[in-house]
Amino acid sequence: MSEAASYSVRDGIAVITMNNPPVNGLGSVLRPGIMDGIRKAEADPQVRAVVIWGSPKVFSGGADIREFNSPKAFAPPSLHDIIEAQDAARKPLVAAIGGFAMGGGLELALGCHYRVAAPRTQLALPEVKLGILPGAGGTQRLPRIVPVAKAIEMMTTGNPIPAEEGVALGLVDELAQGELLDAAIAYAKKLVAEGKGPRRIRDLPAKLDGDAKTFFAQAREQVAKASRNYPAPLEIVACAEAACTRPFDEGRKFERERFAALVETTESKALRHMFFAERQTTKIPGVPEDTPTREVKRAAIIGAGTMGGGIGMSFVNAGIAVTLIEMKQEPLDRGMATIRKNYAATVAKGRLKQEAMDRCMSLITPALDLAAAKDADIVIEAVFERMDVKQDIFRKLDAIAKPGAILATNTSTLDVDAIAAVTQRPQDVVGTHFFSPANVMRLLEVVRGKQTSDEVLATTLKLGKKIRKVPVVSGVCDGFIGNRMIEKYGQQSLFLLDEGCSPAQVDAAAQKWGLAMGPFTMGDMAGLDIGWEIRKRR
Repeated sequence: MSEAASYSVRDGIAVITMNNPPVNGLGSVLRPGIMDGIRKAEADPQVRAVVIWGSPKVFSGGADIREFNSPKAFAPPSLHDIIEAQDAARKPLVAAIGGFAMGGGLELALGCHYRVAAPRTQLALPEVKLGILPGAGGTQRLPRIVPVAKAIEMMTTGNPIPAEEGVALGLVDELAQGELLDAAIAYAKKLVAEGKGPRRIRDLPAKLDGDAKTFFAQAREQVAKASRNYPAPLEIVACAEAACTRPFDEGRKFERERFAALVETTESKALRHMFFAERQTTKIPGVPEDTPTREVKRAAIIGAGTMGGGIGMSFVNAGIAVTLIEMKQEPLDRGMATIRKNYAATVAKGRLKQEAMDRCMSLITPALDLAAAKDADIVIEAVFERMDVKQDIFRKLDAIAKPGAILATNTSTLDVDAIAAVTQRPQDVVGTHFFSPANVMRLLEVVRGKQTSDEVLATTLKLGKKIRKVPVVSGVCDGFIGNRMIEKYGQQSLFLLDEGCSPAQVDAAAQKWGLAMGPFTMGDMAGLDIGWEIRKRR
């Protein structure tokens, strides 16, 4: 056994424990241990069944990202080899799933014959988010254990489902009561007592009612509309169709072929680049990883407009109390009403429970005086994009905010150093440029001024992650990162108008290429006044 996996026997039940922190990535140090454990259990006449598990908090996050693009990723045994060994096992294998099973982790669990999961465990095949598909039999096994329509939904969105839903679908055989490992061992003993042997998913028929040809024609049409020209979702549908219409081994061969083709697509290469790039964003040269951070329990947002309201929602969604400040009652009421309307729409779509909406709304305190920001740990200014307006607010905040409070500006283009210069605490000033709508868009530009302290920068980055953003550090420059890119994009769009295209034609071409919206629709949504102010300033 490898150090990343241990083997023990309890009352005739072998227990293979995965221990490859932080997420039990199925890397070269863990895979041999799992394989050795399966072989050892098969060879021991005293062992009647096997439990594979990680810990109550994590089963496996799938492939070990630390080994991506390295020879270690291909070192034997592969995950496919392990799952073949699971299929060949003569003794029942039980996956004890706690915390989450993602990607290859869920495929490993699907290779087991039975699955016991802790409450609220998250189950997903998110490979589509990297522009690929489940490559260790997931596209062939999932449609055989859950309804095909649900399997396609899970694989083409990559979104997780809770274990409770997994029970209803047939993906999970039992929801653990009490300690997960104890429950899984008890379940394994029950299987032995009842004389139940291996139940291989590969031997089951796909769970599809009705005519396969009609079903998959409709599935392709629906997925094509939602996939915005990404190739992976439609390839996943094709693999699911193979699971329904071909023998397992043929479907598995087809899955491997489609996986290999997708890995070479520009879309997958770009998504994988983005995946790793996002994980590099918090590694800032000159700022040690152990830099202390400040505690943020309450935020104050200056401005209740589109940006201010969206920023406020991002904070309360993460459980951080917000004071939303405006200078007049009407815009404050309008801002609060918009926030409530946004939450209500999410509730109506079934993506948020009413209790969660009520909890979020209860965390927002509306106010009509800047003095209400005096107890905030971070104050974010989100007002009109004019230097004189922002400097006036920061002068006032300098006198109001408590010592140690972070003073942040949501400016999209202005000089953060010039804003910090009007305060007596430039080390506490930082740019936090959210993108509209701020409660949806993930990018957060963290603008580091000349005097912004390492502690403030580290705190802002940590806070960005907490509110589920991707924080990216920028220096002080005109437009920072995103708007410098958008400016060139916008210029080319205007050139097309000069050459005779209509705004609708330009937007349609951009959307056909894969963008969520065209440049002119985006401009209407963001507000053309901002660009006008920038051009006047120049």
